[in-house]
Amino acid sequence: MSIDTAIRKIRTAAKMSQEQFASVFGVSRQSVQKWESGESVPEIGKIIKIAKYFDVSADTLLFDSDTRITEELSSSKDIKPKYANISDWEMYSANLMTEYAQSIEEGLDVERYKDIFEAVSRLPKGEIKKRFGNIIFDIVLNADTAEGYKYTEPSELERIKCLRKGNVKKREKPEKSILEDKIYGAWLGRICGCLLGKTVEGIRTNELVPFLKETGNYPMHRYIMRSEVTDEMCERYKYRFAKRCYADTCNGMPVDDDTNYTVMAQLIVEKCGRNFTPYDVSRAWLKYQGKDAYCTAERVAYKNFVNGYEPPESAKYMNPYREWIGAQIRGDYFGYINPGDPEAAADMAFRDACISHVKNGIYGEMFVSAMIAGAAVTSDIEEIIEIGLGEIPHTSRLYESVTSVLNEYRRGVTAEECFGNIHEKWNEYTTHGWCHTISNAMIVTAALLYGGGDYGRSVCMAVETGFDTDCNGATVGSVLGMALGSACISDEWSRPINDTLYTSIFGVDKLSIKECARKTLAHVE
Repeated sequence: MSIDTAIRKIRTAAKMSQEQFASVFGVSRQSVQKWESGESVPEIGKIIKIAKYFDVSADTLLFDSDTRITEELSSSKDIKPKYANISDWEMYSANLMTEYAQSIEEGLDVERYKDIFEAVSRLPKGEIKKRFGNIIFDIVLNADTAEGYKYTEPSELERIKCLRKGNVKKREKPEKSILEDKIYGAWLGRICGCLLGKTVEGIRTNELVPFLKETGNYPMHRYIMRSEVTDEMCERYKYRFAKRCYADTCNGMPVDDDTNYTVMAQLIVEKCGRNFTPYDVSRAWLKYQGKDAYCTAERVAYKNFVNGYEPPESAKYMNPYREWIGAQIRGDYFGYINPGDPEAAADMAFRDACISHVKNGIYGEMFVSAMIAGAAVTSDIEEIIEIGLGEIPHTSRLYESVTSVLNEYRRGVTAEECFGNIHEKWNEYTTHGWCHTISNAMIVTAALLYGGGDYGRSVCMAVETGFDTDCNGATVGSVLGMALGSACISDEWSRPINDTLYTSIFGVDKLSIKECARKTLAHVE
């Protein structure tokens, strides 16, 4: 039964004339006549009003059904969740404009549906919004590629490998004592960089820059201290400075997802070996952490694991965050245990990334892992970046974007101009722009280049630029720690860490960073 027949049947069953029906829903009689003749279709808002008024499901109007379905919201026969209690990360229909932006960037032919995305996104949380979200997901899942889309971005490893350009072959790893120090430097560099950015995670630069200037820390050159944050400042800034962790109030690295994932990767390799599978990773996630330890794409994947979806479908099912930064922060360990072998590091990174991400979300993890593997055998920053690029498709948006930063640096573009260009291309005031793989990979690349091999300067550049501050500080610190060894990280950075890393991983409360490095060395082939 079509929607025109459904509307006519509902109206006549209610013994309403077309004029009466039109009056109830604020339209003309001619509009009702056109709906019932099939000349036009009501907009989504009207469909929802009709469904609510006559106490029928939207399915009655939209799908092939000649049965009038009553929505028994309070009946024990129709049990529904308390939608207000469901996190937006776990409800696809709560993030439809993110889905729209993501789909357009992927080249999916969905632009004609923009009004539908917008209309449904404005609905309150509930069963109707969920159902419309399901329909939109089907539209996205079955969408064709838009004509003229210039990128080729597979999510399968063999196809990714076919599109590599200039990938570097395996090199001899450093001798054991040197490698052990590099691995320790990478762990320590990651953790210190993460702590630097964790203090201001989620802030936008319209408040970050004035705050840094007010505290005498701009350009940024040190940790932010709680002792310099006054009560008056806490009240004046919208960002909740009073609730953050600070280098002068912590004794060790507090729990953070950026460091949890590095420990998780070590556990996976320890339990499953170097030939672990994506399925092994998914089971480890369920075993070692609770749901709330995961965010955005990882939260969606976790929920999908619970509901029986396995990789790679777990990355694709109702996941509007599928190209966000989550995988890019998870690949460091695979670089640590494959020194001089970026291809092996990228392969492992793929197996980890594909459980929750697609396309550029996967490439981000492969890029970082390969860079770190390369940093074990060279300290040349440009070469390290090129090694990372060599493991991802040269036909991708990530490759194009990172290469643009590298080319700007080589042309003599200033750091200020380069970071400014990133802000022009990506909007930090939208969660999609702020948390996307590409925007943050560009920041990591620029911080490595313009930091000139100086650890403190580089991680500070990564953080003061905004976007995902703790992730970018951690990644830059990890690359430099591997390239230059632990000596590049001065005592002012390492002292607050006190060789201590806290995690939320079940059974792993507190770790020695030096011990983590020693265990890592045992996983190097």
